[in-house]
Amino acid sequence: MIRWFRFLALVALCPRIATAQDSTAAPRTAPAVTLSLDEALQQARANSPAYRQILNDAGPAKWGVRNAYGSLLPSLNVSSDLGYTGSGQSNFGGGFVFPTSAFLTSGYSLGLQWQLNGRVLTAPAEQKALQRATDEDISGAGVNLRAEIVTQYLTSLQTTAQVAVARQQVVRNADFLTLAKARYQVGQATLLDVRQAEVIKGQSDVGLLRAVQAENEAKLDLLRRMGVEPPVPVDQIALSDSFPVTAPAFELDSLLALADQQNPALRSLRARRTAAFYGVRSAKSEFLPTLSAQAGWSGFTQQYTDENFLINQTLTGAQTQAADCQYNNQVRSALGLGGVITNCFAAAGLNDQGTLLLDPVSQQIRDGNNVFPFDYTGQPFQASLRISLPIFTGFGRSLRLSQARAQEQDADESARARRLQVRSDVHARYLGLQTAYQAIDVQAANREAARDQLRLARDRYRLGAGTSLEVSDAQNAVQRAEGDYVNAVYDYHKAVAALEAAVGRPLR
Repeated sequence: MIRWFRFLALVALCPRIATAQDSTAAPRTAPAVTLSLDEALQQARANSPAYRQILNDAGPAKWGVRNAYGSLLPSLNVSSDLGYTGSGQSNFGGGFVFPTSAFLTSGYSLGLQWQLNGRVLTAPAEQKALQRATDEDISGAGVNLRAEIVTQYLTSLQTTAQVAVARQQVVRNADFLTLAKARYQVGQATLLDVRQAEVIKGQSDVGLLRAVQAENEAKLDLLRRMGVEPPVPVDQIALSDSFPVTAPAFELDSLLALADQQNPALRSLRARRTAAFYGVRSAKSEFLPTLSAQAGWSGFTQQYTDENFLINQTLTGAQTQAADCQYNNQVRSALGLGGVITNCFAAAGLNDQGTLLLDPVSQQIRDGNNVFPFDYTGQPFQASLRISLPIFTGFGRSLRLSQARAQEQDADESARARRLQVRSDVHARYLGLQTAYQAIDVQAANREAARDQLRLARDRYRLGAGTSLEVSDAQNAVQRAEGDYVNAVYDYHKAVAALEAAVGRPLR
């Protein structure tokens, strides 16, 4: 009788002893950083590499529209050049060789060009449609990013809840080990029961370690998807948001209608279908005339590096002119025609002996040669207007029109296929959400049944009517039921996130 009362006293102390002896169940370190879902989404939008790559497409799309409108305006081209040609000889054939001097050249040109055809006229509408498609792609990437972060956030919370389940199992097994030892001390159990309880306790300790590892890995995966490094050790990061379970109040018809209007991927394909329509109009316009206009201004300089070459060349020409003048004077004097030039040398720009150019003439030659690089000689203004209409291009226009029509039809079928896919996804995830919500009640009932089973098994074991194996099985059943309940709850929340991703916008 005394041993029996001692046993009852030990049983009453079991929970306290287990809590004091079990180091694994000690309170965890207070978190240094808390992370809410809104903060995670903000960080992901700012740092996610995949999302930022999609954002980079906005710039080219915007400039594509500007370029299309810019094609309606004339293009302006400005160019300038500098050149050098060395000295040498020019051979004109027949043994006639003419020496040349090195010279410098420079020039400029200013040109306006403008072209108007059907492709230019349809380009703005086509590019605006493509820009809308790019904007919808970015919106779709935002929806996918949100679904990814929310799902991983829920997964991290799920692993945290599983850690709590594992800790509860450790406490139960510690209580069971204490109870087995107490029964062994009073002769109500064998050493086999104690060893079995120790093994079960060790297995639960390992399960807790693995649950903590899974929790840390889930948080690391969340930070990776956000595009950031852990600011502190990962075990010091806590997720602050909670997600209450509420009955889904969504209507399938309204969800389908909302997805048909709001889904970014579907809207993107519709915008690309519009762009393909304008592509067909652009291809058709190749059968129409093209109007082109251009205008230009230009100028040049040419400066010889050896001024004496120019002076000698001019001197030779002046001496030839003076000789012709003297010959003409002799002929006119002989025939009595009159009109004789008094001083042929002066008329040709030579001195009285005819051996040198006059100083003003030489200076004029030097001044005229000193033009490099900016004393341009302007060329006449040029302008032209042209209308062209290709008659036969080897069926190239017909080929491009056929290809454009095929692309339009493909875009239309892609949009239709995507709409069917969106409606199918929304319907399937709506049904999955209903199933996930119903599963919570089933798992909650299973959890309560498993807890009752554990209480009965413990009572039977304390009274000596049950075995340690029954208690062990009941504790494992409780752990599975509690883990399944946690999974059911977070599967429900993930089903809501999946439904939001299918619709293309948040629903809560």
